[in-house]
Amino acid sequence: MNRIFSLAMLVWLATNCKAQALGGLAEVSIIDRDSGAVLSPHYYRGEYWVAGTPGARYAIEIHNRLGERVLAVTSVDGVNVVSGENAGWDQTGYVFSGGDRYQIAGWRKSDAEIAQFTFTASPNSYAERTGRPANVGVIGVAIFRERPPQPVYAPPSIGQSYGQPSSRLEDRRADAEPSRQSLDKAESAGAANSAAEFAAPAEAGRLASAMPAAPPALARTPAPAPKLGTGHGAREYSYVNHTEFERMQPQPNEVIRIRYDSLDNLLAMGIIKRPRPLAPSINPFPVSPEPQYVPDPRG
Repeated sequence: MNRIFSLAMLVWLATNCKAQALGGLAEVSIIDRDSGAVLSPHYYRGEYWVAGTPGARYAIEIHNRLGERVLAVTSVDGVNVVSGENAGWDQTGYVFSGGDRYQIAGWRKSDAEIAQFTFTASPNSYAERTGRPANVGVIGVAIFRERPPQPVYAPPSIGQSYGQPSSRLEDRRADAEPSRQSLDKAESAGAANSAAEFAAPAEAGRLASAMPAAPPALARTPAPAPKLGTGHGAREYSYVNHTEFERMQPQPNEVIRIRYDSLDNLLAMGIIKRPRPLAPSINPFPVSPEPQYVPDPRG
């Protein structure tokens, strides 16, 4: 049984972060915890990028937009943030009640403690230090909806008419049958791919993914400096409870992917445009004479 966590404490922001959030069923934002700023996503060749500050702590904020529970299986640099495994869709994650907003701020060390996410040079990242450098620089959130409870059939009591009630029962069965067939097909189709990583290109076409796959041209573009990764930072208190969650289907209902690097690297790759030089400033107070009244114009 996978470990599934319910959130013990919700972290709400005072500012409206919707403009910087990505996703449909759930909104995902990257928060610089040192400055409190929401990192603005930059769309480039089919992907979203954010610029991190080396040494800064950060958090992944997830906001469940639905009125029902969802499971968010979350990865950083290709590593599951709860278990430390190479990330796969069938692994453990965080459960959000309807409308919940929470910040995942570190690698889960226990039910009461995390190691902070920090932006750091790739060689110092947790993934690279544990021998897994291939997916450094990407954050993934796979959203699963919860399977609704199955209807329970109650047989009619003695003496009850079998006409109209029986037809209503068959209607319910007819409505439920396509759903069961669809679920069986989804389970058989997903059995071979249940351990796929977030970046698996074979699954990208089947998902309502908020971020398409990276084009090969971008992957070959060298960065001018070591790219950013996520370090294994200082410990801090963060409490969770355990709960049960049955997924509606083996594949995620939505996958949200955000890539990140330093501002200098994003500028060098053309993902963020360099600001144009400012025009000569226009001074609203070119001179400061002694106070006086407005004179009449000449002529």
